[in-house]
Amino acid sequence: MRLWRRLAPLLWHSVVGKLWATIMLLVAVVLLILGVFLLQYIDIWFDKDAHDIKVLFIITAIIGFLLSTFFAFFLSSKIQQPLLQLKHAADSVSQGDYGTRVNIQSSDEIGQLANTFNHMTEQLDKLIRDLNHEKNHLTSILRSMGDSVITFDAEGNVILTNPSGHLLLSQWSGLDLGWDDDGSPEPVPSRGVPAPLRHLFHEVVKEGRDATDNIHVHSSVWSVVMAPLQSSGIVRGAVAVIRNVTEEHKLDKLRRDFVANISHEIRTPLSMLQGYSEALLDDIVVEPEERKELVQVIYDESLRMGRLVNDFLDIARMEAGYVDMNYQEIDLRHILRRVHRKFLVYAKEREVALHAEMTDEPLVIKQGDEDRLEQVLTNLLDNALRHTPAGKSITISGEHQSVNGKAFIGLKIKDEGQGIPQEDVPYIFERFYKADKARKRGSSGGTGLGLAIVKNLIDLHHGQIVVDSFTGAGTTFMLLLPVEQHDGSPAIRQTTQ
Repeated sequence: MRLWRRLAPLLWHSVVGKLWATIMLLVAVVLLILGVFLLQYIDIWFDKDAHDIKVLFIITAIIGFLLSTFFAFFLSSKIQQPLLQLKHAADSVSQGDYGTRVNIQSSDEIGQLANTFNHMTEQLDKLIRDLNHEKNHLTSILRSMGDSVITFDAEGNVILTNPSGHLLLSQWSGLDLGWDDDGSPEPVPSRGVPAPLRHLFHEVVKEGRDATDNIHVHSSVWSVVMAPLQSSGIVRGAVAVIRNVTEEHKLDKLRRDFVANISHEIRTPLSMLQGYSEALLDDIVVEPEERKELVQVIYDESLRMGRLVNDFLDIARMEAGYVDMNYQEIDLRHILRRVHRKFLVYAKEREVALHAEMTDEPLVIKQGDEDRLEQVLTNLLDNALRHTPAGKSITISGEHQSVNGKAFIGLKIKDEGQGIPQEDVPYIFERFYKADKARKRGSSGGTGLGLAIVKNLIDLHHGQIVVDSFTGAGTTFMLLLPVEQHDGSPAIRQTTQ
């Protein structure tokens, strides 16, 4: 009895049990029908015609077959319908509809299969949503990155990139023809890799380790970090992170050059100060005139070193954005006359003719710093006098000009000196740059920072400075200062009257 209680639920909740119970029921029904009809006919007609008995058996068999067929179709439909639902649901999942579920209310194996299928699709739907979320998250990160990110497969084809990387690929797509190549065969194919990255890509794919390099493309410097994409120890591509480090490279070079130049410029006057001071202390020089000459050299070198330090502090404050600018409306004719009077005696001593050409019309700008603009003209005129030989002339002038429909005041300083070579003109506003490589700084009295200060001050006035010079034909500096008030204030501390 206990065994039957255990087996009955198991048989009833299984397809095999249902099929077995159905067959047994069909057999019992057939036997019951045959027994009911046969008993009656045997008792009544057994002694008579046997033909009717055979017909009766045939009819009974046909009825039993029909009933069996009916129950068989009934059982088949109960099994086939859930299987068809599972098939249609599987087709929907294969087409991307991961929310598909089957509704089969049964406790047999088909019902368990349906529950397992629903659980599988639920987990698959959750997994796909998580993957899409991670993909969108990664896409957002790549899109927001300022660096260029490019992913290549093992054959060098681009498989993933962010907007910055896509722009970089389009810019570098035309570099194949002009890029240096040693003509050696490529160790791995790299059809989609830009020419500047091919050498690094080959190294990463071949050796299977990270590589870093700085590459120079035209006038820009790019820092590249490339790592291999590996799967089961096999390199299946590489990902490159590219950053434009041109400004950092220029600043680093400027810092190294500045340290070298400032050290050189200060070392020379310090050495002279030390040497002449020791000569005076040791009484090597006895004659009063010689002692006075040494003291004068010490005094001149101390003044030059003071000017160097002051100019260095000025340009450092300008570039750091801590310059006090006293903006007000000024007439540039007053500055031109004042600078002309200041250098007139000095020009006569050097036998250089100094001319000032100005119109009667006021040269007014609505926003300018009078002291700073006078410093600009003083530096330019001092440069012109130091490089103009005796017997030549220097002309300063001012006039109204219009550039692209905007009103400017043009100030011009034109000399008849030795001029600047064309290859040096783009660099004359850099600190400590010397156009005349054979000329020593000490012989000219300059600090090497004058033109750099001029450029910074003109930029603070939202103006422009243009140089026109040829070797042996003199130099012309043209300053263009806007007449109207500046639209945007410079990034400095300033006071306005």
